[in-house]
Amino acid sequence: MIYWLTGQPAHGKTTLGKKLKRFLKNNDVKKNTFIIDGDELREILQNKDYTETGRRTNMKVAQGIASYLHYQNFNVIVCLVSPYRDLRDEFKEQMGKEIKEIYINCKVLRSREKFRVVNYQEPRQNFINIDTSDATIDESFGELLHKLNLK
Repeated sequence: MIYWLTGQPAHGKTTLGKKLKRFLKNNDVKKNTFIIDGDELREILQNKDYTETGRRTNMKVAQGIASYLHYQNFNVIVCLVSPYRDLRDEFKEQMGKEIKEIYINCKVLRSREKFRVVNYQEPRQNFINIDTSDATIDESFGELLHKLNLK
């Protein structure tokens, strides 16, 4: 399975993704789990281009890696802003039931406003919504597990 966590920066994608990785590692004996984090991917690719072109490139690379690992029998967790709905939707269409798009959102908090991606396109259909605004990490994670039918 591919779990694609998308949303604005600093809303909890990586935090929830790491908790999901630990959960899957402890509860899915059939598969290994791999996490692709946007910040780490940028370091590996040495891509500091935050323009639309740079962001699209990172999304496509993450999709290629996720697809490859999935077909090697890994659970894959992608934690990436991935602001462009068209690329997310194309990938969901390509992967079918093998991908879960998880929208991590938070009502804008002043402390997080400086990280906002202006042209982020929210999902419209076939996604799981996790609002981290007024929830603890554990509450948000519990909601995620419930919506993924893992708990």
